[in-house]
Amino acid sequence: MLTPCILVCSIDMNTGYCFGCGRTREEIGAWMNYSDDQRREIMQVLPERLATVERKPRRETRRQRLARERNPV
Repeated sequence: MLTPCILVCSIDMNTGYCFGCGRTREEIGAWMNYSDDQRREIMQVLPERLATVERKPRRETRRQRLARERNPV
């Protein structure tokens, strides 16, 4: 299933968007019920949304940590 989730689940109270993925609480809750086309439509606007959140998450995501551990520099 398509998902923008990066396992940073925290909502920006000013915008209502998740700091990790940019979705709203409603979109996150209904994600499993959306069609692939609906998911793609939402995913297209997420980068624009993420640019509007007040702060970026400070912690390293699980996916980032796993990628770093697999590909040490």
